[in-house]
Amino acid sequence: MTKNEIADVLTEIATLLELKGENVFKVRAYQAGARALEAIEQTALNLLLAEGTLQSVKGIGEALAQKIGELHATGALIFLEKLKASVEPGLVEMLQIPGLGPKKIRALQEKLGVVDLPALTRACEEGRVAQLDGFGEKTQEKILAGIKNREAYGKRHLWWDAAEIAAPILAGLRALPQVKKAESAGSLRRGLETVGDLDFIVAAIEIAPVVAWFVAQAGVKEITAQGETKASVRFLSGLQADLRIVPEEQFAFALHHFTGSKDHNVQMRQRALARGLSLSEWGLVAAEGEGTAKEKIATMKLGPSAAGSIQSEPELFAALGLSFIAPELREGLDEIERAGCAEFPRLIEIGDLRGAFHNHTTASDGGHTLAEMTAAAEALGWEYLGIADHSKSSVQARGLSEHRLGQQLEDIRVLNASNRFKTHVFSGTECDILPDGTLDFEEALLRQLDYVVVSVHSAFSQDEATMTARLVKAIEHPCTHMLGHLSGRLLLRREGYRVDVAKVIDAAIAHRVIIELNANPWRLDMDWRHWRKAAERGLLCAINPDAHDIGGLGYVRAGINAARKGELVAEQVMTTWPLARVQAWLRTRR
Repeated sequence: MTKNEIADVLTEIATLLELKGENVFKVRAYQAGARALEAIEQTALNLLLAEGTLQSVKGIGEALAQKIGELHATGALIFLEKLKASVEPGLVEMLQIPGLGPKKIRALQEKLGVVDLPALTRACEEGRVAQLDGFGEKTQEKILAGIKNREAYGKRHLWWDAAEIAAPILAGLRALPQVKKAESAGSLRRGLETVGDLDFIVAAIEIAPVVAWFVAQAGVKEITAQGETKASVRFLSGLQADLRIVPEEQFAFALHHFTGSKDHNVQMRQRALARGLSLSEWGLVAAEGEGTAKEKIATMKLGPSAAGSIQSEPELFAALGLSFIAPELREGLDEIERAGCAEFPRLIEIGDLRGAFHNHTTASDGGHTLAEMTAAAEALGWEYLGIADHSKSSVQARGLSEHRLGQQLEDIRVLNASNRFKTHVFSGTECDILPDGTLDFEEALLRQLDYVVVSVHSAFSQDEATMTARLVKAIEHPCTHMLGHLSGRLLLRREGYRVDVAKVIDAAIAHRVIIELNANPWRLDMDWRHWRKAAERGLLCAINPDAHDIGGLGYVRAGINAARKGELVAEQVMTTWPLARVQAWLRTRR
């Protein structure tokens, strides 16, 4: 196990011990051990374990060092398995209910005999929970609501859906007269394809009015927490939104802390410690001395302190000898090491896009006509729009026959010749890759089009070798320009089919075939995790919205997120090129 995985296990042990009512000092020992591990670099931990001196680290005693060693060496811990067996599984499940911590769960078990969610539901419905000390009617109501909404609470949400909810909240916060600064944070700001909850960081001169506005928003189903500087609400969709209010001088630190992934933040804290500093959501202070970072900052006088002199995230990174790391890259991969060596190139932005190629019309399963889609593209300022309606084998999508595709080709020629729109329309097709890897249309017809997108829409259950060979064969076809939605996944709905992505990328590079980054929020395919290395090897990307109506053209915003996470720059994305260059490239591919 890695140190972070071990730290998670120690935290789990602390929770289980607290559920059992163990000595509070024993619980804190495991919590302290987890924090200590997070502050140690992996190489240092390996060395300490090899030398048998891990107990020399503050917060890690001999017994804890032995357990850490066992986890590191074997990935398992007999003590943990026995501990799990001694705790009712239903008690652990109850931790998922908002407002129920280990202490309250233990009280429910000891006083009411509640050991699982069904028993808890009955106790609430019978009014017995409200009679317990420390609970009451409101707590009982919240527990019941939490149980009923547990399924929704556990769901992740598409970035697109979460962003739609977050945008008016952020605008509303910024409009409040008490608010000096406000930003979204968390996985939404990192552009992750799915989001667990929303985080908002605010610097305000008055706190109470901001909290009051936040909890009173339209669409709020439940207020799950409300304190002096924090509040949490739940929307009808099950999405939770958390508000944190901080002094303006701490805003940059809080924004960074609540934006980065756990691994990114751990590595940043390690870098700070290596420089004799302590980094947290509260600030950047000297590691030496008594007290927590929060306590040290509270005692600082106004002036050029480490906390007060840093007003922005770029300044925070610079204070640790790093170039600025864009929020999308803060996943705890190798971004910190690389930021210590050089600046990152300018990542692609939405304003770089000049068109898109994978779009549908009413000719197949789209909701708007050729002219309507072109007008919408022109309104976006695009220089070109590619139409790629489905081919005949996609019967469920009203795929075009050879005759209908020929008619659409003529319609596009007439539209371009009319000069009705400034946006040039390219004629294409989303041609099905049949189960044996052949294409749905004959080569003679495909050569009449400006471009061809090839995609899989059937036989998803093929084994990895067969599916990989199928995609490679389609890529090798002389008329193929682009591969559509490589894995076939639908986020939160359907796993992708089994395919060797590396071999598909190799084939695309070898045959000068573009792999699209399908920007539909349900797809975002090819996955961002593959793009950096593939693009470095020369793979060309096209950010395509797979739009089935004029609103779908806007999906390119989600595609930009994924492209930035994949560290793509504009030059590596063909849909940022000007019209003349695209036309020249398509001619050479003929």
